[in-house]
Amino acid sequence: MRGQGKFRDRDTSRARELRNSATPAERLLWQYLAKSQLGCKFSRQMPVGPFFADFLCRERELIIELDGFSHDVQPERDIYRDRYLIEQGFRVLHFTNTDVLGNVEGVVTEIKRALADWPTPSPSRKREGGL
Repeated sequence: MRGQGKFRDRDTSRARELRNSATPAERLLWQYLAKSQLGCKFSRQMPVGPFFADFLCRERELIIELDGFSHDVQPERDIYRDRYLIEQGFRVLHFTNTDVLGNVEGVVTEIKRALADWPTPSPSRKREGGL
């Protein structure tokens, strides 16, 4: 799988802490992303290098970050994180907690658009009946 080296060993206890302390906006958006409802599997609070992605779709190499108060306090950390994630081949979408809580349908529409913009791989020759 492309991108396999991008993920460090799972820090399951930290990921569990982050999931259990999810913001109301994260919990609301998860209701739309869980169980592959958008046609792709998303995971919550997944380690990617030294960072945890709020929501990660490995298949489409898409990370969704919800920005709340902590992002206002340390904007330089967000810039560094985004640069790192983009260098690893990810696309990163940012939404504020206010965006999600006030217009979750609009946020989901933007996520669907980003998923649809991902090029589909061409079928292998074997699947096409070739050599």
